[in-house]
Amino acid sequence: MKPEKLKHLLGKLREEKDRLIKQIGRIEETGLASAMGESLSELSTYDNHPADIGDELFERSKDLALRDNAHVMLESVEAALERTKTGEYGKCLRCGKEIEEARLEVIPWASECIHCKRQTEVRDVTPRPLEEEVLAPPFHRTFLDTANVQNVGFDGEDSWQAVARYGSSDSPQDIPGSYNYKALWANSHEHQGIVDQADWIPNDTNGSTDQGEMSHEDFLRREELEEDQLPEEESPHH
Repeated sequence: MKPEKLKHLLGKLREEKDRLIKQIGRIEETGLASAMGESLSELSTYDNHPADIGDELFERSKDLALRDNAHVMLESVEAALERTKTGEYGKCLRCGKEIEEARLEVIPWASECIHCKRQTEVRDVTPRPLEEEVLAPPFHRTFLDTANVQNVGFDGEDSWQAVARYGSSDSPQDIPGSYNYKALWANSHEHQGIVDQADWIPNDTNGSTDQGEMSHEDFLRREELEEDQLPEEESPHH
């Protein structure tokens, strides 16, 4: 490479380094200067409706992505500046051939020729979130009830039932077949704390029950009342 061309490219590398450093500083000062919870007027960043802080979360995610990309670019530029000192600048790190000057004019920090870059660069047209590698299967992975095994422990389904009754972003009109707010969480008709209906039979066979304990007759009566409240097409007797 001619000294004049190398001097020209070296100037472009230094300009790019200064630009990236200023960009990182500007993002950290304006977008990431404080924690997200401190920059909002909300009492908490955890809300029932996902749109409450959706805009703020998007902007914070965008700032993080731009800063991370700038750091990656800065590392490439600094590595190219180091190669100018060792005499390796302008040569492909894979095959050792000269990198095309037209390529260096557009991407002064390029470390591979266009032929080697095409061989190593594999584009994923359907990129998936990295979390899927550890959070598999992605849905209902903690729902332990299956067609063959009826889990009686407190699993993910029970956790959702426990918190969904306090409200979510859904309403009856959002869930097909829902007739009231209780029907919004999964298997809302289940009776908590029992495995079989026989578990509701009281220990006191004389008919008296302790406070908080339901007799078998009361249980059957409640079953009939709940079935009467179901729409006709959802009643288990139809």
